[in-house]
Amino acid sequence: MNINIKVYLHSKGTKFLQSGSFPVPNSEYKKDPDWTAAITAYEWIQQIKNSYAASEDFRIDQVIYNEDIDITEIVKKVDLNNERWGS
Repeated sequence: MNINIKVYLHSKGTKFLQSGSFPVPNSEYKKDPDWTAAITAYEWIQQIKNSYAASEDFRIDQVIYNEDIDITEIVKKVDLNNERWGS
């Protein structure tokens, strides 16, 4: 299944929005939709951060999925070294 994610970020003194649709494992989403969405968003934010050579002031301002579900605080807690699909 796919979820829609919007991330509001800040870097180099500028706020910006990125949005997209992402596949997530059905079984994981059924178990914990917010956590599954947060992992997906976190992975994508790391890609954005690396692609744009994020500055020292890089921060996550807000993360929303499926139009109105705010998972900002959950995304900030994701640590992919400890959390992986199926764990």
